[in-house]
Amino acid sequence: MTHTSRKVGIVSLGCPKALVDSEQIITQLRAEGYQISPSYDEADLVVVNTCGFIDDAVAESLDAIGEAIAENGKVIVTGCLGAKGNVVQENHPQVLAVTGPHAYQEVMAEVHKHLPPRHDPHTSLIPHQGIKLTPNHYAYLKISEGCNHRCTFCIIPDLRGDLESRPVGEVLQEAENLVKCGIKELLVISQDTSAYGVDVKYRTGFWGGRPIKTRMTELAVALGEMGVWVRLHYVYPYPHVDEVIPLMAEGKILPYLDIPLQHASPRILKLMKRPGNIDGTLERIRKWREICPNLTLRSTFIVGFPGETEAEFQMLLDFIEEAQLDRVGAFAYSPVDGAQANELPDPVAPEVQQQRLERFMNVQQAISEKKLARKIGTTLQVLIDTVDAEGAVGRSSADAPEIDGRVYIEDVGPGVEAGSIIDVTVTDSDAHDLWARPV
Repeated sequence: MTHTSRKVGIVSLGCPKALVDSEQIITQLRAEGYQISPSYDEADLVVVNTCGFIDDAVAESLDAIGEAIAENGKVIVTGCLGAKGNVVQENHPQVLAVTGPHAYQEVMAEVHKHLPPRHDPHTSLIPHQGIKLTPNHYAYLKISEGCNHRCTFCIIPDLRGDLESRPVGEVLQEAENLVKCGIKELLVISQDTSAYGVDVKYRTGFWGGRPIKTRMTELAVALGEMGVWVRLHYVYPYPHVDEVIPLMAEGKILPYLDIPLQHASPRILKLMKRPGNIDGTLERIRKWREICPNLTLRSTFIVGFPGETEAEFQMLLDFIEEAQLDRVGAFAYSPVDGAQANELPDPVAPEVQQQRLERFMNVQQAISEKKLARKIGTTLQVLIDTVDAEGAVGRSSADAPEIDGRVYIEDVGPGVEAGSIIDVTVTDSDAHDLWARPV
């Protein structure tokens, strides 16, 4: 093989949606003959894909840019931080260029400008599914960009724009390509998965000559025919979400629903500009579990939002006690530059925020511990992530990668490898994880 290709380093920060953007950039780079460098010193230039949602993410992104400049010197910045005014240029004027999120064409134009490609037909070849930054057995499937909501704590619409749904045929073709190349789990992501198709009025598309509406339910039905795990993330609780629960009960898609509820106080939810019918949400959860008893519900919450009283925080604790959610993430509110919530009165003191966060997580930990203990003695299907001399680590249908629990398996037999799906019997548990042995 000749060695005429230019080398580009990639630093990818932020959420799974940003990771998909990085995968798209890498795929295009490889398609054009560039090599991807694993280190700064071997790279001809470095692309840093940033996050800019909260202050900690901004600081991490600026640090990563600074490190890339110090170690390499030639840096192109993309991602959400690039959409926040001149923050990057003010902190790092040495960068070659700055673009916003979901801007791989602009990134490629800057790469061409500063590192013109040298075509090599050998190194230009890429796999059918494109380049993935996840392990070989699972992949994120991004179905839309942007968001139509205007939550007061969030600036995603400012960074990524309004909802823009991908054509359903394009999404399904990407999913089919991934499955053909060995992917065992598709994780459907967007800013608002249940709003998929709203912007195009649920326009009918085509996949394999078959008409399919650009809509979450129809997309889930089609993905459920591919014979792999399908996991839905970031699903706002619109009425039509009820339609996917029977698909979960029938085993067409995983019985897993990630719904960002954020709070339980109607007044706080109104200040957040979020749906506020918590009683209705509890009733729907009860109905969902009647239809699909093994449903796993994940959600995220904000504690210490401006104006939150002790009584309203107690409403949140009461809600999670009643809802008995399986997987929960929470964080203390922090101001995001440009967010409307910054103007709200009565901020909660940081020490009170931290106390409430600890109280919240203690309540949820007890719930999780009890729910996982009930799984001891049961049989689960597990997708294996890693295998070593001590055994294997995998995930059940209740566990999304990186954010949920794990299943630790002893005494796995020969032939079990990353991407294998095996049946196990649960032998032990704690507040987050399970231990098991093969059936």
